[in-house]
Amino acid sequence: MPTLQLVEEFLNTVDERTFRRHGEHHDPGEHLTSPAALSDWLAAHDLPPQATEADLTAAVALRTALRGSLLGEATVLDHPLRLSSDGSGGLRLTAASGRPWLDAIIETIAENTATGDWKRVRLCAAPDCHWAFYDTSRSGRGRWCDMAVCGNRHKTRTYRERRHQTT
Repeated sequence: MPTLQLVEEFLNTVDERTFRRHGEHHDPGEHLTSPAALSDWLAAHDLPPQATEADLTAAVALRTALRGSLLGEATVLDHPLRLSSDGSGGLRLTAASGRPWLDAIIETIAENTATGDWKRVRLCAAPDCHWAFYDTSRSGRGRWCDMAVCGNRHKTRTYRERRHQTT
């Protein structure tokens, strides 16, 4: 069964980061630009790699909806789920999209939503970043993809604003 790391990497197939770091500007970009690019991504993640234009459209739509939901936007994800036997007398959620790679992503999200782990998947709070990450903080309230980059930039900015207001 795929893990949330797969979903995190799927969410990051679009890179919205636009900040400067060490004098270098980070250029945003889209990684899923064609069915071939999606096939390459799927193969790199051990998922069935045959992708069509319709698969690309479905992937971008799912990613957009997931990122929107993580930003707090009202989003409806219409993907059928079923309860299926797991072979040992138990049940598991299975997706039925007809696309095995899409089913793997949807099943991972559904299972992690049920266990409560999905609420730890976040988009970085920095408006010039929005990189997807799994919050490993003890409190579960992490805001930054990387405290040394985005968190530090935010804290430095607020410190400078406070100093400027007092002078």
